[in-house]
Amino acid sequence: MEKFPTTHALIVEDDKASADVLIDLLEQLKVHHTTLFDSRDVVSVMQQLGSIDVVFLDLQMPEVNGYEVLSTIQDMPEFASVPVVAYTSHNSEMANAREAGFHSFLGKPLRGKQFAEQLAKILANQPVWAVR
Repeated sequence: MEKFPTTHALIVEDDKASADVLIDLLEQLKVHHTTLFDSRDVVSVMQQLGSIDVVFLDLQMPEVNGYEVLSTIQDMPEFASVPVVAYTSHNSEMANAREAGFHSFLGKPLRGKQFAEQLAKILANQPVWAVR
């Protein structure tokens, strides 16, 4: 299994159980990660981190939804090249996510056996559009 020890992922997810699944998969691949449960804090957290290789972003969150967060990230020139992945159980949102400018789409629940390959493609700037 491929490992990514120099990679840092930001997870923006309001559901702890969903975040835990993604965290477990990232840890198996030796990916460093930061988890953010309040999407309103994304700008300050990203600026504090400075370097992020990929963002996993839930679409349905209270306060600020994933589409609004994506728009905010897109307006930050220092993070313009960071792939933002829609990470959601709402597979019907795939077309909307593509139109909004997400790099990739991973439907929940994630498939552990495919995740390493999907992450490798995303980090190589190859979009992945996959539902459960």
